[in-house]
Amino acid sequence: MSDSFYSDPLLYDLMFHSGPHSRFYAEEAARAGGPALELACGTGQILVPIAEAGFRAVGLDLSPAMLQVARERLREAGVPGEVAEGDMRHFDLGERFALVFIARNSLLHLHGTDDLLACFRSVRRHLQPGGAFVFDVFNPSVQLLSRPAGTRTRVMQVRHPQHGEVLVESEGEYDAAAQVRRETWYFSAPGQPDFWQAPLSVRAIFPRELPLLLAAGGFRIEARYGDLSREPFRSESPRQVCVCRAA
Repeated sequence: MSDSFYSDPLLYDLMFHSGPHSRFYAEEAARAGGPALELACGTGQILVPIAEAGFRAVGLDLSPAMLQVARERLREAGVPGEVAEGDMRHFDLGERFALVFIARNSLLHLHGTDDLLACFRSVRRHLQPGGAFVFDVFNPSVQLLSRPAGTRTRVMQVRHPQHGEVLVESEGEYDAAAQVRRETWYFSAPGQPDFWQAPLSVRAIFPRELPLLLAAGGFRIEARYGDLSREPFRSESPRQVCVCRAA
């Protein structure tokens, strides 16, 4: 079976735990001191801790399946919050936020420069004066991006309540001209080889390129960390965690 990478919320939550991201973005919401908007909010893993801290939390996502889980998660937690279906390039929620954030590489689903700039413009329209735009993306490794095509790589193994032990593998190639790594992820369980396949393509944004893109979108980087514990950004850092303000 082949489907969207985000069409199975349960499997997504098993694969990607939000612990460090939830702590970091809850801290950013507290620093901002006001309502927070998460773009590409998925199943609401990060929204709930922000709402539990007493801040208005709003999420936007393209996947109805993920949003349904987010609504249920907010309701079960008994905290105020809401989610809406929409595209992070072009949206209008009719209000402004002290914090707008995009977590866990989700910005990299926008491959073209025009798409990235459209997103940045929409973010600016939704920021309160002095508000923060915060996101984290991976720090590209040329060695990892250029892994040989046709070679499967083990990503992880997770315990699924229906399928048992699920092995997750990926295979793909890097388009250097587009700066996009295009992959297929394969999911296998005992007696069920490749029971699910899902495409996943992400843009690589290099460290010297990122400030230029943000400047073109009307932002300046106030701080850039190398991970979610706020270590200084270095060449070998795994992530680019950026706190930005309108220029």
